[in-house]
Amino acid sequence: MTTASCPPDSDLSVDEVLMQICQRIQPVTDSETVNLAQALGRVLSKDVVSPLSVPPHDNSAMDGYAFEARDLSPNTPLSLTVVGTALAGKAWTQTLQAGECVKIMTGAIMPPGLDTVVPLELTERTGDTVHVAPGTLKPGANRRRLGEDLMAGEPALLAGQRVTPAALGLLASLGLQTLTVFRRLRVAYFSTGDEILSLGEAPREGAVFDSNRYTLTSLMTRMGVDVIDMGVVPDQPATLRAAFERAGQEADAVLTSGGVSMGDADHTRTIIQQLGQVDFWRIAMRPGRPMAFGRLGAAPDAGAEGGWLFGLPGNPVAAMVTFLVLVRPALLRLMGCSAAPLVLLKARCTQALRKRPGRSEFQRGIVAVNDEGVLCVRTTGPQGSGVLSSMVQANGLIVLHHDQGEVAAGEEVDVMMFEGAV
Repeated sequence: MTTASCPPDSDLSVDEVLMQICQRIQPVTDSETVNLAQALGRVLSKDVVSPLSVPPHDNSAMDGYAFEARDLSPNTPLSLTVVGTALAGKAWTQTLQAGECVKIMTGAIMPPGLDTVVPLELTERTGDTVHVAPGTLKPGANRRRLGEDLMAGEPALLAGQRVTPAALGLLASLGLQTLTVFRRLRVAYFSTGDEILSLGEAPREGAVFDSNRYTLTSLMTRMGVDVIDMGVVPDQPATLRAAFERAGQEADAVLTSGGVSMGDADHTRTIIQQLGQVDFWRIAMRPGRPMAFGRLGAAPDAGAEGGWLFGLPGNPVAAMVTFLVLVRPALLRLMGCSAAPLVLLKARCTQALRKRPGRSEFQRGIVAVNDEGVLCVRTTGPQGSGVLSSMVQANGLIVLHHDQGEVAAGEEVDVMMFEGAV
């Protein structure tokens, strides 16, 4: 059995780790059909082709008066005779003569031959005559053209897109009741270590309650993942092996926290090496650094190929940051999501930050708009990887890139907002 790891004195960059993970992981292939009401957050497994054009006809974008543009003159006031009213949902079928117009409601079908709408507030009406000042509007104004949003037969959404609230509205506007999506991803999670207590256990010296179980499973639940919560697994070889074997067989991916540091004396690393082909990485990032990635069941003596393994550090903040930066993009890819660049915002840092080139740092930040309307950010204070309260105070991460050095107060930095991820 071959187990890969980075050389003893070599730390991989965050970009290198992401590239290696995304090159190796392939999306799930199984699909299912779901009702539109159950599709939020799911990933499309095939293109959705529009069965109709949107809008299905030329219609008015305003409450106003519809007429033919040839009646317009750039220098001459326009007077039009109102011959009726076109309501939304009812087609106007009469043909109008030059100098005539129809009062029209927003969304109503444009009557035959008419191509321009003047809003009510830009007109003056005397009896059945509407007056429009010269230069008020251009030909074709305030008309929505047939299919300007979507044309029948064209893709409305592409395979790999996640179904958002806006996408649900679009699909409903097409009259679609069901969608074909990738099946939900199954991810097994457990914490490792004899020092980890489950809630309800009596405190004991040297032991800590398991916070990672709740932060990490919640992050995955927010993603729409089906989480298999396996709780805390003690550092006992037979118990650990059984947990990894079960998780690898039942899940598409296995997420653990603890037991992957280079100097760990526990059994986690040994069991993983026996059951899979795994890389043990030291990553040039803070917080975080140790991480295991590979596939369980890929070893010759492990039987059938099993789920992908992500072994995270045990410190609470390090576990969360490593998940957000490295594991979340990998799970999205495994779910079938199309690759999308991480969206970072620029914010003015209100304090000096110490940073040495050669590693990526992710500092907990509080992002806000100052009195001048400028997006600014400051740290939450102490940045230790065990200060979980800092993640509660923060609304984003200050992203200090691999080659970046110290930051002066007032300098712009990148920030990754938690909204939508945490």
